[in-house]
Amino acid sequence: MRFELLHTSGQSRVGRLSTDHGMIDTPVFMPVGTVGTVKALSPRELMDDLHSQIILNNTYHLYLRPGTDRIYAAGGLHQFISWNRPILTDSGGYQIFSLADRCKVTDEGATFQSHIDGTSCEFTPESVIDIQRVFGSDIMMVLDECPEAGVSQSRAREAHERTIDWAYRSLSRFRETEPLYGHDQWLFGIVQGSTYEDLRRESAEQLMNMNFPGYAIGGLSVGEEAAVLYDMVQVSCDILPPEKPRYLMGVGTPVNLLESIDRGVDLFDCVMPTRNGRNGMLFTTEGIVNIRNQKWAQDDSRLDSGLDCYASQTFSRSYVRHLFQCNEILGLQISAMQNLALYQWLMRGARSAIIEKRYERFKTEMCSKLSRRL
Repeated sequence: MRFELLHTSGQSRVGRLSTDHGMIDTPVFMPVGTVGTVKALSPRELMDDLHSQIILNNTYHLYLRPGTDRIYAAGGLHQFISWNRPILTDSGGYQIFSLADRCKVTDEGATFQSHIDGTSCEFTPESVIDIQRVFGSDIMMVLDECPEAGVSQSRAREAHERTIDWAYRSLSRFRETEPLYGHDQWLFGIVQGSTYEDLRRESAEQLMNMNFPGYAIGGLSVGEEAAVLYDMVQVSCDILPPEKPRYLMGVGTPVNLLESIDRGVDLFDCVMPTRNGRNGMLFTTEGIVNIRNQKWAQDDSRLDSGLDCYASQTFSRSYVRHLFQCNEILGLQISAMQNLALYQWLMRGARSAIIEKRYERFKTEMCSKLSRRL
């Protein structure tokens, strides 16, 4: 497995990740398949209609159900969910702190009660590596502690130092174990430090000393202002090695992605396109559409004439509004396809603009257009 940096435009980058399940052109957006499925969409739609190169699955949720035994018996995640392209699994750290009941964190790890049935569970840096080995994901993440927004610097430092210690332990366990299904796996470290520049720098520098094959920027998009998010991304990218991939976790809006690409980020994931779509917010090449609004009731224009996606070209805005008014499942499927098609279209456009050395102009035009509310 390797990462090749192919083109730059300012700090923005075009690269290529080579994995045993296929190549990934970056910058790239990863649809989120939390429990092994991107909600409302089939793997065929993700691959054939939306041209998704890689998806994200969540360790916390898949550990709770169906569990590691079932996934191992199926031959790993790729076999279990019928996805033959790359998969990234996050470590479950964020979900432990945001979803689980009665979570207790010590230097050893995190104990928590399942939000499903109250079962007592424990995640350690070592056990999370073992779980992801069973899953067989192409890219694995270390266990980290993600503090909530607005924490004090002392609390942020505590989480940062624990994350660094857990990264050492995760990497050691990774090196002691082998893949289970005949394909290679990568392990990424995670930069933490909340919104404190000195902690972000310290975190990035210490992780670099461990020589991970890639690095994630975590602990953002948890309530801070957009300007602060961009500052923390910039601080991290200024330090992280340019020859390795950079992954911004859980971000975000099309504008967030464009601004972060401008600062040197390569990979993204976020539930926003599918979650917002299910609530009637559609991202289009003309701007943001609230499809529930009465103004679309008589609009027979295509959902988005700027995209070549099946859903965008086939269905009218009035029809999709009608589906939402009737609570029809097809409305959720169409909205998820539309929003993910927009995100993938945006990533392709960004890659072309970087290759052609015009990314700054592209970003300015797209940020203005895509943030309009129609």
